[in-house]
Amino acid sequence: MSEPEGFEAGVEAAELFAALHAECFPDPWSEADFARLLASSGVKGLIARTEDTPQGLSLIRTVAGECELLTIGVLPDARRSGVGAFLLAQSEAAARRSGARRLFLEVSERNTAASALYESKGYRQIGLRKRYYRDGAAARVLARDLV
Repeated sequence: MSEPEGFEAGVEAAELFAALHAECFPDPWSEADFARLLASSGVKGLIARTEDTPQGLSLIRTVAGECELLTIGVLPDARRSGVGAFLLAQSEAAARRSGARRLFLEVSERNTAASALYESKGYRQIGLRKRYYRDGAAARVLARDLV
């Protein structure tokens, strides 16, 4: 697989975001969910692709110097190929451009691969939301300073 490249996309790509999200997660967000979020102030959507084929997505929201990674996902066939790290780095860069000094995210305690990626990039756990996900898993709240 070649190196990923990324691009920002807005409301016009809500259908693509929803399709990618559905391939990445068991409880996907709808096209309407993405359209509503992408139309919101401070929200940016990113798509990663290789050889013109979408491989993953991320969505961030920046408010008052803080940014939340709303979702990030990589298609199953593209996992462990660097797409997730690429999307995370692109999300951080977009957050910085939007004036964010810190980035927050949530990850299922059961998602050890994603947790390992985040921790390798300097994210540290700052909270825990017990039984947050439908499967009963807790959400680890992680954060990293961007400055």
